[in-house]
Amino acid sequence: MAAQTPARADILIRNGRLYDGTGNTWTLGDVAVRAGRIVAVGRLPAGYPADTVLDAHGLAVAPGFIDVHTHIEDDEVRQPTADNFLLDGVTTVVTGNCGSSRPDLRRYFRQLDSLHLSVNVASLVGQGTVRKAVMGRARRPATEAELQRMESLTDSAMRAGAVGLSSGLIYVPGTYTRPPELVRLARVAARYHGLYATHMRNESDSVRQAIQEALLIGREAGLPVQISHLKLGGQRNWGHAAELLQLIETARQQGQPVTIDQYPYTASSTSLSTLLPDDVQADGRDSLRARLARPATRRQVEQFLVQRLRSKGLRHFSYAVVASFPPDTSYHGRSLEEINRLRHRPHTARAEAATILDLVLQYDTGMVFHGMSEPDVQTIMRYPQNMVASDASIRVWREGAPHPRGYGSNARVLGHYVRELRVITLEEAIRRMTSLPAQTFGFTSRGLLRPGFAADIVVFDPATVADKSTFTQPHQYSVGMRYVLVNGRLTVREGQHTGQRAGQVLYGPGKQ
Repeated sequence: MAAQTPARADILIRNGRLYDGTGNTWTLGDVAVRAGRIVAVGRLPAGYPADTVLDAHGLAVAPGFIDVHTHIEDDEVRQPTADNFLLDGVTTVVTGNCGSSRPDLRRYFRQLDSLHLSVNVASLVGQGTVRKAVMGRARRPATEAELQRMESLTDSAMRAGAVGLSSGLIYVPGTYTRPPELVRLARVAARYHGLYATHMRNESDSVRQAIQEALLIGREAGLPVQISHLKLGGQRNWGHAAELLQLIETARQQGQPVTIDQYPYTASSTSLSTLLPDDVQADGRDSLRARLARPATRRQVEQFLVQRLRSKGLRHFSYAVVASFPPDTSYHGRSLEEINRLRHRPHTARAEAATILDLVLQYDTGMVFHGMSEPDVQTIMRYPQNMVASDASIRVWREGAPHPRGYGSNARVLGHYVRELRVITLEEAIRRMTSLPAQTFGFTSRGLLRPGFAADIVVFDPATVADKSTFTQPHQYSVGMRYVLVNGRLTVREGQHTGQRAGQVLYGPGKQ
């Protein structure tokens, strides 16, 4: 009997090096896509029918990359094509990180459906957002009645489809939250098979204690722990990355599910207000202004900033560079030391501290902080349970001077750390970008090149893939991503966005 002719594919990727996402070595073969799904993988017949054939000779074919730590809120409206992610090979993003999410996730998911983004989106529910909805920016423990209201809001978010609970414990009001309160909300996420993703309470001098706190919350609440953007800030802490990883690995060996993510750079990025003491930020910006209007309080905060600088072994705030300051865009890309001198103030740390307070009172300035070591970055990168993440928004072209991680995190790993430095293998890097995040966040039909899985696929050139974005010239797309498919739609072709917007909302298992 004659062999049955296969159904016609929408897209057929021919002659590629197939990296299936498991970490196994590549095989030569083809991938057929129909109706948004992978329908065949392997050495397909020469006459396999297809509407569009893509030649992947000499190219890597992999599942679309999953960025588990993003902050796309607001920018998805302004830039729904998400070019910076797609040209970095990313087809799915997880937002709502660091304790900050949309307060009404059901409404947010409906908005995403109507926007038709070019990437898939999942969201965590932010503990800080929940606390703020119930208590504002109050610096005190929650009452039992408030805890019950926060549990109810978390429950509603999980039933709306959140994939877990996030915390940002260096940000107000997360910084005012103690472990028992976090455990209460994490238990709600656990009921719906969510995870706990945390920007820990400290990432420098007390990072070990912060990891222990995160593990404690996971154990007591009975859910997996995802440690966001693991790093070691401050020169006196450099060289201890292996000790932190051993803490995590020990927990895993004892049966606790723990994973981490990392952006491949020696600089972080967050708001300028994180430099300020917690107590002066309580109860909102009006309270902050009132406190800093008192000369004695202002002097105390300036001295706090100077002491914090000295603890890093530094004399000036040259390590802190402005990424976004809408009141004066000429500050973009300049350090706080430079801005202080532009204001014709004394070249002293105390004067720079005064400048910091002036900026904070005008706008919660976005910053880039240079403070990590390259050997630590590489040590953390070698850890097998580590995913690549950008900690970035959807970049609006030419806006501000943002951290380059929003343009090039995946390409930097593939080009610089895999091809040039050989810190990890290409197979392993792809596993960290695909099946590991899919497994961690419960995306059951993504992250692998397998029949029946969603056709999120990236085709790139291992010999040329590279990040182009830099700290001085951040607005540059990565190169080497030849084709990107999102839910079976060709969204990047020959390195150019096609305009397709086939992204979907990815719901957590608690969706009702």
